[in-house]
Amino acid sequence: MKQPKPDTMKYRDLIDGIENGTIKIPKFQREFVWGMDETAGLLDSILKGYPIGTFILWETTERMSNIKNIGDLDLPDTPEGKNVMYVLDGQQRITSLYAARKGAKIKKPSGKKKWDYTEIYVNLDDGLNEGDDNIITASPEEKEKCLSLRDVLRFDFKMSKELEEKFTGDQIDRVDRYCSAFKTYDFSIVTLKKEDIDSAIEVFTRINTGGKTLTLFEIMVAKTYSESKNFDMQKKWDEFIDDLKDSGVKYEGISSVLILNLLSLLISSTKDCKRKTILKLERDSVIENWERAISALKCSIDYFKSAFRIPVSQLLPYDSLLVPFAYFFHHNNHEKPTSDQRKFLEEFFWRISLSYRYSSGTESKLTQDIKRIDNILNGVRPEYNEIKVYLDEEDLIETNFSAGDSYCKAVLCLLAYQKPRDFHSGDDVILDNAWLQRANSKNYHHFFPKAYLKNVDGSNSVVNITLVSDSLNKNKIRAKAPSKYIGEFKKVNERINKTLKTHLINMDGFGIEDNDYDAFLKARARRIYKELKSRIDPC
Repeated sequence: MKQPKPDTMKYRDLIDGIENGTIKIPKFQREFVWGMDETAGLLDSILKGYPIGTFILWETTERMSNIKNIGDLDLPDTPEGKNVMYVLDGQQRITSLYAARKGAKIKKPSGKKKWDYTEIYVNLDDGLNEGDDNIITASPEEKEKCLSLRDVLRFDFKMSKELEEKFTGDQIDRVDRYCSAFKTYDFSIVTLKKEDIDSAIEVFTRINTGGKTLTLFEIMVAKTYSESKNFDMQKKWDEFIDDLKDSGVKYEGISSVLILNLLSLLISSTKDCKRKTILKLERDSVIENWERAISALKCSIDYFKSAFRIPVSQLLPYDSLLVPFAYFFHHNNHEKPTSDQRKFLEEFFWRISLSYRYSSGTESKLTQDIKRIDNILNGVRPEYNEIKVYLDEEDLIETNFSAGDSYCKAVLCLLAYQKPRDFHSGDDVILDNAWLQRANSKNYHHFFPKAYLKNVDGSNSVVNITLVSDSLNKNKIRAKAPSKYIGEFKKVNERINKTLKTHLINMDGFGIEDNDYDAFLKARARRIYKELKSRIDPC
């Protein structure tokens, strides 16, 4: 690669480039986070002639998804037939320069308030030491001795009679000098030309090692963007997630990398979803297969909700499990599985979930497991010789509950399958992603409350967990012994025995009336084990 030569650009040229659509900030750049003080410091350095670093631009005929506005200011599209220069390094600086020049209002990262860039001032105090003190500030102590920076950045600014009366002759001369300093400042520019998008992204990644590293999805968003085909992968994915939300499907938490894994498995000749394979996918092929892949993913989600009764994505042992199932539905023409296929898919789900299979090396293991799905498509039961399932009653008892642990989530999926009912009302327990993200969620109830057991070893066993409504845990149970709170619920819920069975618990033999925790753990572990064993052994 030929080393690009450094060049310079004036302030007005930078602003003009943004305003005529030839300088763009690609969407893979991180969110604008500089506040008023950082912007004021940048402009103060320019005013004093200090270097502020080099802008690295990529000039190309390619079109990538870009930021459409800066604050409350809409940016124009690049004119047809014109090259565009994408900012690879210097986004925070160039956004600050534009916002200061235009007096933009930009939302803070918190999203609650805005920075108002008309509130940056040039200090014209006669006692100012220009070498040491900040000439430009976002919080001047005496505004009457200041002039709006936006006025100074007009370059052709002329004093009105009102301002001439306000400022001394020396101060007016100073404004002229400041205007000239901004107007003549040479911004250091390096422009990459005739590079492909892969090279440009490589440059961005290398120069941002101390800042933001692009995710695989962000890279593919940039690589597959097409104005002519109206395709923006980020927008398409967001629409898919919005569709899930609008239809009440609580799977909005799934990772965007799933669609890349699926597309690669469907498109690539090697039938794998390794990073290097995904990066080699052709844009037109991705666009052509997008809708079919999304449709298959929807079928996979529907199947998890109906066949496995997993109501929310937060309970999934791995959201990567959606990929092989989507692959199945794509190649099965979105038809429901046959009786044998259904049994084999169930076995596949539980063997993967109870083996920590996708806890590492997910891409390579997905590639291996697609061969198992191919067998299922052909009505053949796959072999699982190299996959060790951790399942016996003692394993269950000794597993400490964690909301993020795949093994615990597998147990929770089993509990959710039973359609657990509220101990108090007998109604269905409503589960929600927002609650289930945290181990201390009120949806997770220790049947023998930890506060009741106090420092008893094993009080946090996954076998001790039930799924309940949040209000029940907080208002009705608290630290009560099971015999006490179940006894109270029996008075208002005549179906308490049937309710307990939906949690894989019985009144008899589970040590409830005697508050026997050891008896409870053994009895419930036996019940959970029996249910899981039947799912991983379909014959």
